[in-house]
Amino acid sequence: MSMPTPLRLLLSCCLLAIAPGSFAAELPFAVAEARLQALPSEQILDGVVEAVNQSTVSAQTAGRVEDIMVDVNDFVPQGAPIIRLRNIEQRAGLDQAQASLREAQARFLEAQAEYNRIRGVYEKQLVAKAQMDAATASFDAAKARLEAAQAGVAQARESLGYTTINAPYSGIVLERHVQLGETVQPGKPLMTGFSLDELRVVANVPQRLIVPVRQYQQARVLPPNGGKSIIAEKLTFFPYADPQSNVFRVRVYLPKKTGGLYPGMFVKTAFRVGEASRLTVPRQALAQRGEVSGVYVVRDGRISLRQVRPGRTEGEIVEILAGLEPGEQVALDPIKAGVYLKDQRQRTAEQ
Repeated sequence: MSMPTPLRLLLSCCLLAIAPGSFAAELPFAVAEARLQALPSEQILDGVVEAVNQSTVSAQTAGRVEDIMVDVNDFVPQGAPIIRLRNIEQRAGLDQAQASLREAQARFLEAQAEYNRIRGVYEKQLVAKAQMDAATASFDAAKARLEAAQAGVAQARESLGYTTINAPYSGIVLERHVQLGETVQPGKPLMTGFSLDELRVVANVPQRLIVPVRQYQQARVLPPNGGKSIIAEKLTFFPYADPQSNVFRVRVYLPKKTGGLYPGMFVKTAFRVGEASRLTVPRQALAQRGEVSGVYVVRDGRISLRQVRPGRTEGEIVEILAGLEPGEQVALDPIKAGVYLKDQRQRTAEQ
């Protein structure tokens, strides 16, 4: 026997009240529930970007500046020449050392041949032990002179290499300290530069926050352009507080080759200091309409677009600061939900 229509409607309403998500199967999109989840509690502090590698290259030999290949603001690959000194004296020293090496090699071969000859005769007991000892001493002396000559060539070659100054790492020239034609001595600063491959942020953490910041050792940098936050790879803590301001300096190291940041920039840094219960929805449920954020809320088989105020994003979930209550259902596909809402309004207008 068929059920009366009023009774069927009443039963349907009761089922919706008991299981609000049961109608989701009839919708052309999936839904999810807004839930309270434990998220990290953060404290946002000011920080300044600095380069991990920033150094001044100095002269290691005396000479006159013969060529300057780069200047301020130029990008230099690692190992590329940046300054060349006049190397006539160093090259002459290398030639002299190589000549001494050739002489030592000839003396060594001569002493070695004499040693082998005397040893063969001595083994037949045809020469005195004194002659054998003299040949051994001459051979050892020739070997020592050969080793000294080889060391002299290595030193002369190293000194010649000092006349071409190469970039120790890829980076940008910050300052040039010498002019073309200037005579320099060992220790004279030549160029200062920094690398953009490795950056860190230096922040001052108040005394009241240093304990939880040390405990969690988690931070993220908020770029000034409002882009995606950058998760820190590690934190380094200074073991003392500034006696004037009572703050602790903390270095926040960023992943290698982080783009969009440059030394000297002012950024916000969020340090984890605990955790708190936050209302969250899947990130895919958030719809952006210009500057306005919203979600499509599904309730009792009907759908509506509601403006919300999103907070931070953690992986695949986003925090909702206002506009939504725990347990409410939201559409996971805002595009399909928008089409469905349009059709819903059209059907209502036609009735």
